[in-house]
Amino acid sequence: MQSRDFDTRVRFVAELARRLHQYGTSAPRLEKAIDTVSARLGLLPSTLSTPTSITLSFADPADGEDALPRRTMVLRVNPGDVNLRRLCEVDAIAERVFNNELDIEQGLAELRALRSGMSVRAVGMQVLSFGIVGGTVAAMIRGSWADVVAAAAIGLIIGLLALVAERRPNFAPSFEAVAACVAMLLASLIAATLEPLNVRSVLIAALIVLMPGLALTTAVSELSTQHLVAGTVRMMGAAAVLLKLSLGTVAGVQLAKAFGWAALPGVLPAVPAWAEWIALLAASYSFAVLFQAASRDYPLVMLSAWLGYLATRVGSAWAGPEFGVFIGGLVVGSAANVYARWQRRPGALVRVPGIILLVPGSVGFRSLFFAFERDVYLSLDTAFSLLAILIALVAGLLFGNLLVPPRRSI
Repeated sequence: MQSRDFDTRVRFVAELARRLHQYGTSAPRLEKAIDTVSARLGLLPSTLSTPTSITLSFADPADGEDALPRRTMVLRVNPGDVNLRRLCEVDAIAERVFNNELDIEQGLAELRALRSGMSVRAVGMQVLSFGIVGGTVAAMIRGSWADVVAAAAIGLIIGLLALVAERRPNFAPSFEAVAACVAMLLASLIAATLEPLNVRSVLIAALIVLMPGLALTTAVSELSTQHLVAGTVRMMGAAAVLLKLSLGTVAGVQLAKAFGWAALPGVLPAVPAWAEWIALLAASYSFAVLFQAASRDYPLVMLSAWLGYLATRVGSAWAGPEFGVFIGGLVVGSAANVYARWQRRPGALVRVPGIILLVPGSVGFRSLFFAFERDVYLSLDTAFSLLAILIALVAGLLFGNLLVPPRRSI
């Protein structure tokens, strides 16, 4: 009977770890959460999380301080995508188990019952959000109205390609390269036949959802907290995505040249300043959709995106872009911990959308693109900018944790 109780607790913790990983929890936060949960359930854990696996080992305190693990398991998992709705549900189940409102077997059953799929409407909104984010980013970097429309249309097509890649495993490994190639070809075609475009800005705006800025930030955060395996693996994964995007873009450039698509002469005026704020509103809504937040959390997610963006703008005006990113990370990190303490819910609801406009995915993409164009100086200069922004953002988040210590791990 005692062995059965031990196994039940182990199964619950293992399922909790798998779900947290699946819904986008970083290695430091996952390991800390699992260690905390295990201790409260009377287990002595040893946890190692990486983007592709979780190793769990459990001993029983009743066996003494030098007890050998009774159970050890390795879970093979795919890198998780952020799903704020499911993350909150997992957190709530764990909280109810802690408070004896739910026994462990019922908690395990509820964890296993969580659905990972999306409704047809949710899938449609995800695809639409690719287009909205593309258009809004083009407006926020002050492109022309033609740039905004082109980026939105191309982003929508990339969203459809993402849907195909999700359902066709054979297509998924080459998805980023194909998406970048298609985006470059479409932008070049529009610029050659319809309206003058800033092709590079349109390309970055249309591909922004695919750029691994959040993964790069998480990787540096993991490395800075001595989670070296997880940080290195995640960094290499993000670099692979950037390489595929860059290769696809270069292929698109060469195909456009082969087709003889020369850009129309002329430069269109930039969108007015007020369009940036309308774009920010639309972008923050799209982030709530892309991060799969619950409907009731949409205002919070949108407000968090505004908070990070405005804090960064103020800091940049005061002391430059890198310091602005540091201030943005500091404000968002502190606000996330305050929210977690106040509402007893995951701070990720504030932290993830709050930094999404600060992460430097497009900078890494430009660095590699310059390298493929054999412009070594610009490539190195952009790479150093990427490093500076990453360090500033992660430092801001770490200082935010010092200013307001987190109540919970996620």
